[in-house]
Amino acid sequence: MSLQASSRSREIWRTTIKGAANARVRESVESPFLDSRPVAVTIFYFCPAEMEGDIDNIVKPILDGMISAVYLDDRVVERVLVQKFEPGIERSFIDVSQKLADALDADTPVVYVRVDDDLSWRTL
Repeated sequence: MSLQASSRSREIWRTTIKGAANARVRESVESPFLDSRPVAVTIFYFCPAEMEGDIDNIVKPILDGMISAVYLDDRVVERVLVQKFEPGIERSFIDVSQKLADALDADTPVVYVRVDDDLSWRTL
């Protein structure tokens, strides 16, 4: 999904993200971040083929799609880590969560998103 896509395509993408975020919040025992605490967002895009467009174009629609589902306002997002994984590129992960393991085992395309309020990354 690109910001150059039609407004209808962007809205469909935001709606898809919001639906997935709401579903995850409902199944989670952890509380969502519906307050003003700062958060970090990790986005991994597992592409079915070489990615068309720029990786940064997927960030804003994902962050916007999580408003009111995960956080009240995306201004609380202090850090975004985004990475694409195209076919044929070696990758390995250490200590994966079950959700990331599920994403790694799924058919592509898959977008894995993690929102975290652990601020240890502030120490550089």
